[in-house]
Amino acid sequence: MTNTATPLTADSAIGTWIDHPVGGAILRDMLAQGGQTPEVMRPVRRLAIKRLVTLSKGSFTQEMLDALVERAAAGDAPQSAPGTDAAPAADSDTPAAAPVERPQWVERISTGRFTGKTVIVTGAGSGIGRATASRVAREGGRVIAVDISSERLDELVAELPDAEIVPVVADITDDAAIASIIEAAGGTIDALANVAGIMDDMTPVHEISDSIWKRVFAINVDGTMKLMRAVAPFMLAREYGSIVNVASEAGLRGSAAGAAYTASKHAVVGLTKSSAFMYGPSGVRVNAVAPGPTITNIQATFASELGAQRVRAGMAVMPDAVESDALAASITFLLSDDGVNVNGVILASDGGWSAA
Repeated sequence: MTNTATPLTADSAIGTWIDHPVGGAILRDMLAQGGQTPEVMRPVRRLAIKRLVTLSKGSFTQEMLDALVERAAAGDAPQSAPGTDAAPAADSDTPAAAPVERPQWVERISTGRFTGKTVIVTGAGSGIGRATASRVAREGGRVIAVDISSERLDELVAELPDAEIVPVVADITDDAAIASIIEAAGGTIDALANVAGIMDDMTPVHEISDSIWKRVFAINVDGTMKLMRAVAPFMLAREYGSIVNVASEAGLRGSAAGAAYTASKHAVVGLTKSSAFMYGPSGVRVNAVAPGPTITNIQATFASELGAQRVRAGMAVMPDAVESDALAASITFLLSDDGVNVNGVILASDGGWSAA
């Protein structure tokens, strides 16, 4: 019998492909050839499958996607190997129920929201930092885009040729580099997004090395503090400004990372709350966003068997991962005047993970 399931396209969600009687079989076969299972796709089930072309960094090409869509349209499903959990065959006598396609979130730019404002964004070359810098720029802001990679900053500038983006290659742990960031911003600094950060290697405290501890704290805590310290006088002089730090779910719980990263993000929460209390009466707002699972270029590595076991167990209730622009939406709300009455808040932008 002819398959009656919903036709698959490049815009169909990865989860829809996996659950489809034909697409699921094709996708499982493709993953199996690479030694993987559909479970590897769980964090990105809600994304359109075409996003894999960019996210895979070359391992899944546009040509591969086109071939996948053509095979699905032709009903060219591979034969299931004995013992596999492949989807039902396309010629089943029972018509397949159409998977429910959840509407995709679409970024909506608020034109002019940052017009006339200078905003410093660290980690602007990739991930959440890049998405934040891009959104501020597209909403009219002058962005001081900070990153350690000149190549990534060049890509951001080229992507938005009509925007006002000042790239600054800088290591935020270095005092001279902090001074160069402030110099690039000029006399007026309206907002700061402290996004730059690194992950640890998931080690518990009895296995952690001094080098991992120092490196994680140097970037996640010292760098965040140094930029806050540098911009605060400018904001206090005008009695106006907004600082948004990027914390993490690891700043709210103990099960999301290793000891170093978790402790560093708890420190970011403390910096945020203390500064909000100190500066609130002066018109300077300080908040933080705590992301949940987000698709960025920060890679998680497991240097500890115990750490891997415990963290993976804690992630069992983790919601689907989102792309960085979803976090940029939360960050830019707090950066902007739309967050006028919000101060000292740790906004969990995590798809409900912290509610579990």
